[in-house]
Amino acid sequence: MTTRTAGPIISPSILAADFAALGEEVRAVSEAGADWIHLDVMDGHFVPNITFGPDVVKALRPHSAKVFDVHLMIAPADPYLAAFAEAGADAISVHVEAGPHIHRSLQTIRTLGKRAGIALNPGTPASAIEPLIDMVDLVLVMTVNPGFGGQSFIPSTLETIARIKAMTAGRDIDIEVDGGITPENVGLAAAAGANAFVAGSAVFKGGPAGYAERIAAIRAGAGGTVAC
Repeated sequence: MTTRTAGPIISPSILAADFAALGEEVRAVSEAGADWIHLDVMDGHFVPNITFGPDVVKALRPHSAKVFDVHLMIAPADPYLAAFAEAGADAISVHVEAGPHIHRSLQTIRTLGKRAGIALNPGTPASAIEPLIDMVDLVLVMTVNPGFGGQSFIPSTLETIARIKAMTAGRDIDIEVDGGITPENVGLAAAAGANAFVAGSAVFKGGPAGYAERIAAIRAGAGGTVAC
């Protein structure tokens, strides 16, 4: 497994991309400086929206060599883990709220040779994932209620991030935040302990000509250096 990255990781969410040109969009944000590509998978059951499945991940894989950061907002998740792994996911995150056997899900993801992530919703306390910390490479904190892009950051999630930072101290675990991230608030999440930042509208709104500038602004806001 890869270890925790020191600098800010920017993971644009293709949920905010042009779905009619996803391949081109993934290629464009990769070339614009994205570190990871975030793929939000929704089932219309666990969250109130439907996006895409393993076939779309497979179709996008040739368009970028970046880490494919697959976030499964689905329940149950277990029947689909192998399909997403085979489709080209590098990291697969499952929700602690999505089923009674999450420990088994995380074991399966690692057995498939992928980075295992645990995600939690804004209303879920950090303590819910504490028994799972030794099983994960990534903790994904939802900073909006999952299901739709374009929502506003929920400030109370900063306390959750800080608690998870303390919980994971000394371990090679990335702490990722997802929802409402902008150049103006990303510094708060970074200060609380996050090192990976999902951004949808803040990257994709306005089109490809501005992707590099927007990614750089989020990176700078998180305390990273920006190439001149």
